[in-house]
Amino acid sequence: MSETIARPGGDTWLPTFGAWIVALTSTLGALFIGEVMGQVPCDLCWHQRAFMFPLAVLLAVAAFRSDGRAWFYAAPLAAIGWLIAAFHNLLYFKVIPTAIKPCGQGPSCSGDGMLLFGSIPIPTLSLAAFTAIIIFLVIVRRRTPA
Repeated sequence: MSETIARPGGDTWLPTFGAWIVALTSTLGALFIGEVMGQVPCDLCWHQRAFMFPLAVLLAVAAFRSDGRAWFYAAPLAAIGWLIAAFHNLLYFKVIPTAIKPCGQGPSCSGDGMLLFGSIPIPTLSLAAFTAIIIFLVIVRRRTPA
């Protein structure tokens, strides 16, 4: 008779760890751009950082503790960050006009120096990171027993 041994965190550890890796990479990338490259972030980039940086810490603790309920406290932060990043992309690609100039005078993420591989803008990277974190957290939620 074979018996399955219950593991702490079950099947939720790997997607929690994946979400943490994305948040950590994004946080370290933002710090590199700001502190090493000396690029000051625009207002909307600052707001996105305000939601990404805590995710790096929360998801690290959740992965370390194999906390399957990480989605419960991390998903709201990721969702708000995603909304800000989506709005930033709509402004960046001039889909919506607005009086707000997030990448105009002062700090700007719209310059050529702020493109990854010469073609991917920083706001798009942020949106992709928040999207990946949300996808990982949805997987965690689906694997968490009720």
